[in-house]
Amino acid sequence: MDFKIIRLVLGDYQTNCYILFNENKEAIIIDPGAEAHKVINAVKENDLKVLSIIITHAHPDHFGALEKVRDEFKVKAYLSEDDSEMLAKRSGELNGMLGVKDEPLKADILVKDGDTIPFGNKELKVISTPGHTPGGICLLIDKVLFSGDTLFYGSIGRTDFPGGDYDTIIASLHKLMKLDKDIVVLPGHGPETSIEFERANNPFIR
Repeated sequence: MDFKIIRLVLGDYQTNCYILFNENKEAIIIDPGAEAHKVINAVKENDLKVLSIIITHAHPDHFGALEKVRDEFKVKAYLSEDDSEMLAKRSGELNGMLGVKDEPLKADILVKDGDTIPFGNKELKVISTPGHTPGGICLLIDKVLFSGDTLFYGSIGRTDFPGGDYDTIIASLHKLMKLDKDIVVLPGHGPETSIEFERANNPFIR
């Protein structure tokens, strides 16, 4: 693997934020969910050049630090086109609760299933995995899958929030299980796992 990954566990919901970077110090930030200063410090401490930010789905614990991090590094943010409405709605609600202007957040680039996001001489493939939200995505690069809140170690994302749907997430899980068994899975919360382990052990798949 010719890139490295920093994992930061952020906020009250212990959201995994990932910073992947290559030998040229080019970096992509995935899910800056909270505590923007931690994300910014990690980038600066490693002398990285941020290329872009990717949000796997439009829940506040995954985009909470987006505005500050995006402003700091002057880069564009990617999100599924099917979660763009939710991002605007949920970010506006969140700002209202915090007592600030209810200015909705917007992604700069909207993606869909099969799209690719450049990363140096590589790219991340977008895999549409709705169910936790209408526009949840996973990101595949080489043998690493960033699974957002679709697939966890031995579990799956909740579907009882607005926009969630159990049958839809189950279909998304079966889609992921068709990937190579030796792919490492880095979820939005909790420890890493693998496609092979989840095929054999995840009660929602067997």
